Amino acid sequence: MSDPNDAHGVVRPRTAVLTRGFDPTLSVGSARPAVFRSSTYVFPSPEEAEHAFAITTGKIQMEDGGRADLIYSRFSHPNAEILEDQIVPLDAGGSYAAVFNSGMAAIMTACFAYARPDSTMVYTTPLYGGTTGLIHRFLKPLGVTGIPVASGQTGAIEEAIRAAKNCCIVFLETPANPTMIMTDIERAAAAAARHPDRPVVMVDNTFLGPTFQHPLLLGAHLTLYSATKYLSGYSDMLGGVAITESSAMIQKIRGVRSMFGNIMQPDECWMLDGRLSTVALRMNRQSKNAQRIAEALHGHKLLSRVIYPTLFTDPEQKRIFEKQCDFPGGMFSIEFQGGKEAAFEFLRHVRIARNAVSLGGVESLTCHPKSTTHSGMSPQELEESGVTDGLVRISVGVEDWRDLLADFEQALAAVAAR
Repeated sequence: MSDPNDAHGVVRPRTAVLTRGFDPTLSVGSARPAVFRSSTYVFPSPEEAEHAFAITTGKIQMEDGGRADLIYSRFSHPNAEILEDQIVPLDAGGSYAAVFNSGMAAIMTACFAYARPDSTMVYTTPLYGGTTGLIHRFLKPLGVTGIPVASGQTGAIEEAIRAAKNCCIVFLETPANPTMIMTDIERAAAAAARHPDRPVVMVDNTFLGPTFQHPLLLGAHLTLYSATKYLSGYSDMLGGVAITESSAMIQKIRGVRSMFGNIMQPDECWMLDGRLSTVALRMNRQSKNAQRIAEALHGHKLLSRVIYPTLFTDPEQKRIFEKQCDFPGGMFSIEFQGGKEAAFEFLRHVRIARNAVSLGGVESLTCHPKSTTHSGMSPQELEESGVTDGLVRISVGVEDWRDLLADFEQALAAVAAR
């Protein structure tokens, strides 16, 4: 049977995600991948065992993303390799992937692969709270100085990158969580390319996913995802993904992953692989729902603002959105004039949407970031980032948008009546 990868260059991503990287003849003819739960793998000869370990330990560099023979499931396993091959077509510009047991594991591993003592890391704010904690609590004690810059401030980001000494990483999250502020990836990547240290540009692309934003085509070196969110889509598993076009970069990241042992387990790889073909379908429905609801709530008397890309009024934000995003996505935030009290009252009264952290599932979720996902930020960071007492983040699911809108309207009415 011909290699399914051979056809990858002549078929579209929606086809490649179902045909690439899996050979049924290796799974007793199964039309879809099986689950391989083995922890260790048998070598045909001692020479091949020696060769496999030489590759895994970095003594031999493989070309074009080649892999060592399977050794031990902490390093790699069949379901991880199948998933890593099949997820690549979703991310335009990518060639190689590495999968992890959580989104934070992907971010942590990528950062530890490229951070070094007495270096700096430029990053946009606000970030997901876990990423902020990683920078402050773990990278800083190891000698990596974080340089925060407000999301969306294109000139300030370029200047921060230019002035950074011994810069190892430029970390962008766009749109920012939870303020939806967008950062110009292309301009930041160009500034990094001009820097003598050539820092690695990493983009947390979880909010818009590979469906609506393509950082690798804009000059980023690495895209990072919490696969727990839109890629999985059902709020029932944890996972993380790193995707790049660089063979050397993915081998370095996989090498650090082997040391940490944070590879995604076979069952989760199998589950996620089966959902890849529906990522675009789900995200398109969620984006359409979110746009209708956000635009309907815009101007409500209780809200100081509704934050959603189609409602941007700032010329720079409008420019970035139109330049680098295919669709506005399934996330928006609302800010109550009545602060925390009004926000909590709203959350108490939503019925269809659930009050829970996380996002990207087929069910709608709401949360109060300042007291939950971003509670680890300092008061100064919260103020500078625009994460206020009245801010509520909403992840829109695939329910009928009219039912969701009615749910939010009745919760707003309850706030007004208090």
